Amino acid sequence: MFESLKKKFSGTIGKLSDKLSEDEKAEETAPKEEIPKEEKHTPEEVETFEKLEEIEQPAEETETGVRGKLSGIFSRGKKEEEEEKVEEKPEPISEGSKEESTEEKSGMFSFVTQKTISEKDIDDILFELEMALLESDVALEVAEKIINSVKEDLVGKKIRRRSDVAEFTRDALKKAISEILGVETRDLKEMAENARKTGEPLKIMFVGINGTGKTTTIAKIATFFLNEGYTPAIAAADTFRAGAIEQIEHHAQNVGVKLIKHKKGADPAAVAYDAVEHAKAKGKEVVLIDTAGRMQTNVNLMDEMKKIKRVVKPDIIVYVGDALTGNDAVEQASKFDDAVSVDGIILTKADADAKGGAALSIGYVINKPILFLGVGQSYEDIMEFKPEWMVEQLL
Repeated sequence: MFESLKKKFSGTIGKLSDKLSEDEKAEETAPKEEIPKEEKHTPEEVETFEKLEEIEQPAEETETGVRGKLSGIFSRGKKEEEEEKVEEKPEPISEGSKEESTEEKSGMFSFVTQKTISEKDIDDILFELEMALLESDVALEVAEKIINSVKEDLVGKKIRRRSDVAEFTRDALKKAISEILGVETRDLKEMAENARKTGEPLKIMFVGINGTGKTTTIAKIATFFLNEGYTPAIAAADTFRAGAIEQIEHHAQNVGVKLIKHKKGADPAAVAYDAVEHAKAKGKEVVLIDTAGRMQTNVNLMDEMKKIKRVVKPDIIVYVGDALTGNDAVEQASKFDDAVSVDGIILTKADADAKGGAALSIGYVINKPILFLGVGQSYEDIMEFKPEWMVEQLL
């Protein structure tokens, strides 16, 4: 699941580690600038130079007078050299000097102590990651959000060793992905429990286009509620598509849930209304409302969906999308959200989704949470979506 995105993120961590390690080696092997050695003088030469500096030659002084002074200076220097030998003693090195010396030996630009990540270090690799995310069906705005967040976290970081690069990059990616997936969610079990207390059933309306697995998903959600100890009913409000009523009836019988249906071509809003009344009368906590699959461009069917919403006033409207369609699922969810204000998302066929772009993008783009992922063919194969789970899957 999501193998493509896993490889992209893992590859980025490795590339950044390798890139900064190469910079480290280059700095270590770079030729150091040679500091010219200081010229040393004997004590007598130093004293002579100092005395020469003290000589002030007036304008009227003759050349002979100067020679005489110089001669006297050099003779005195010889006598002093013979009388006493000046023993040179090394100056004691203070603690502070020792520390400075140690730092100089390690090198100003040593990767071990001073390497700081700059934009230049990471720009090329992050550009590659952005292109890779787009290839994995991640929406453009989501890819840009991830790249900018990672760059902001990495630039200016000081690193001591190669493993720091991997750790910082992984942490930056975790933070970016968590922010993308961090849309406030809805707890359906809690909503069902409230319905049990109030006697007013939880009404969930399912919308989406044809072929996404919406009808099967409704049967899976019915199984989910049954396993949690609640009693659902299903409304066969797809009266438009041939065979739709028979299909949902087959699933309802398999999972042991009551189906409320009318004849083909009946008013879908009336079917949904009757299902809600049935649930109230029988004390059932949940009503699952199937609707006709429709393209977001079909105005008549979109209007019909709006009518069901007005009549039944569902507590939550769930968009069911196919994870394998990638950016198409994101675009379709946006259109349904514009029409009826979607409250949550279920992605089907997530187990077969190698790219993972839809799962990463869809909630962020329409600012609605992913509630469940379809992960198989049986009625039990549905899992509640947890953002932290996906972060761990991707990294």
